[in-house]
Amino acid sequence: MKALAEQIGDIDGVNIYGRVVGVRGLMVEIAGPIHAMSVGARIVIDVGAGRSIPAEVIGFSGENAVVMPFGGLDGVRRGCRAVIANAASQVRPSPAWLGRVVNAMGEPIDGKGPLVQGASPMSYRNSPPPAHSRKRVGPPLDLGVRGLNTFLTCCRGQRLGIFAGSGVGKSVLLSMLARNVDAAISVIGLIGERGREVQEFLQEDLGEEGLARSVVVVATSDEPALMRRQAAYLTLAIAEYFRDEDQDVLCLMDSVTRFAMAQREIGLSAGEPPTAKGYTPTVFTELPKLLERAGPGTGDGTITAIFTVLVDGDDHNEPIADAVRGILDGHIVMQRAIAERGRYPAVNILKSVSRTMPRSADPVFLPYINKARQVMATYADMEELIRLGAYRPGSSAEVDEAIRLHEPLEAYLRQAKDEATSLSDGYRQLAQILSGLETER
Repeated sequence: MKALAEQIGDIDGVNIYGRVVGVRGLMVEIAGPIHAMSVGARIVIDVGAGRSIPAEVIGFSGENAVVMPFGGLDGVRRGCRAVIANAASQVRPSPAWLGRVVNAMGEPIDGKGPLVQGASPMSYRNSPPPAHSRKRVGPPLDLGVRGLNTFLTCCRGQRLGIFAGSGVGKSVLLSMLARNVDAAISVIGLIGERGREVQEFLQEDLGEEGLARSVVVVATSDEPALMRRQAAYLTLAIAEYFRDEDQDVLCLMDSVTRFAMAQREIGLSAGEPPTAKGYTPTVFTELPKLLERAGPGTGDGTITAIFTVLVDGDDHNEPIADAVRGILDGHIVMQRAIAERGRYPAVNILKSVSRTMPRSADPVFLPYINKARQVMATYADMEELIRLGAYRPGSSAEVDEAIRLHEPLEAYLRQAKDEATSLSDGYRQLAQILSGLETER
């Protein structure tokens, strides 16, 4: 019987059926020719009345396949027919997708009509390019944000993370980058976002001009875990398509933490044991597979990726933040204390790192960057004494200089959400501050 099932599974153009035999929580058990199924295979559950629910095989239990639906379980009952569609999950992006908003299945949700399908199928779960054949990161990329351009210079093909607690301003910073980064094409994944924030982002933060050069993938927080995970995979698949067309692509994802939460939900439902903070082992397996897909390709195209990471309880060493920080090429740390005193973006420069520095910085201005970091570090060390009035001016020339330059540097790092500063202007303004000249705004 097993051999017969395997032979049937190898025949193209034949629909293979199973039957629903049980429902456990979010899981549906399917009985049938399980030897014709594989983990990741697509299943379509026919619930009657012309309705069907797509699902994915996530494991096996005894003689049954365990599947998780991409939608709700309404209408699923014992005996429902399940059609096994073993074809690999693929999407066919094209340049006509620019300016469009799609869901995790690659279906349009913006009311602008059907999508034009491309000729080249892309797998949702492509493997990263081989390390030995990947090109190096390219020249510096203008992010349009002064503090990032100068102190955390990003190169084309680099992968950065924005690490912040809730309400610290990471989504606003991401919207600034979406508008200001010097990139011909942007692919934006909104993973697990609040439903009301999607239209705000599209209309206010991105705007018509930004949307015209972007593809936006949306999976809101109320959607099933499979949809949220799939949206992250689709975001990278679309970015890979444009990279393979030798384009320089900006990929923004908000947030990779919600991808990890979705994978945790799937893993726990499949019976995986919880580990650190309830995250399952597959979370830490899937994270590098997802994040490593960004970066330079084997051709002339690149994916410059910026992922947001929601740190649990402002603990920047919690498991997901720690794992992601070890994979990416740099981390931008946003701090609640800075946001509370009204300086936005609330980036803590001293705790943030770009791993392409100092090579990526302009060598002419590198001494100014190092000097500014030294000044900020000195002020941070003495801040408590300064605010208590315990420091006597004149006791240390180094501390006196840090006090004098503190406010100008804070003003330099402060930037309105609708303001953009080029890489060259940012260097020039920093040099003026450290040279004691009046900063031009």
